[in-house]
Amino acid sequence: MVKHSRGYRTRSRSLLKKSPRERGAVPSLSRLMVEYKEGDKVVVKINPSIHSAMPHRRYQGKVGKIIGKRGRAYLVSVTLGDKEKVIIVRPEHLIPFSTGR
Repeated sequence: MVKHSRGYRTRSRSLLKKSPRERGAVPSLSRLMVEYKEGDKVVVKINPSIHSAMPHRRYQGKVGKIIGKRGRAYLVSVTLGDKEKVIIVRPEHLIPFSTGR
């Protein structure tokens, strides 16, 4: 028996799958050029075609707060259960949080 892999992207096929309209599309420059400031709220929306500074799949869809910058990536504070986690995420995997009003 071969042991089951427990890789970084295991069980993420439906979670990290692009819709047919998004497939093959280069991420828009407006999404990449957004400059976030400390205290801004963002949503972690993983772009599966860009692997650099991709957060773990458990953070997909989570809302976090920008607490700093590290190189081109941002430090994002995310609540996971009752803990505060700090993740390093590039802007390709972030979208600004809006309340929908």
